[in-house]
Amino acid sequence: MKSFQYALQGLLTAIRSEVNMRFHIVAAVLVCTAGIWLQLQWSEWVAVAFAITLVVVLELLNTAVEQLCNAVTTEQNPFIKKAKDIAAAAVLMASIGSAIAGLIIFLPKIISLINS
Repeated sequence: MKSFQYALQGLLTAIRSEVNMRFHIVAAVLVCTAGIWLQLQWSEWVAVAFAITLVVVLELLNTAVEQLCNAVTTEQNPFIKKAKDIAAAAVLMASIGSAIAGLIIFLPKIISLINS
């Protein structure tokens, strides 16, 4: 039970302190709302849930890497810069992949609504 509490505390800390995490949470709520409105199929929901989870998990890991690097040193360090940049790139790649998956799932439904 303590592990669950620590994990929840970590999630809430990231949401409170990280602008990008709040952006991802708002985007996830909007995507889920659109999914309900457009009546996604179960398989589509699986893809959406996976995409949202992947982006949030990577944002959490990116935040953890940044916090750890900042605790190690506040001075310029090329290795720390590289670690931070790579962690941020992981979030970027997951976000791009999720956006593409979202377009594949949502765009045909939106086009169908427009054409109706």
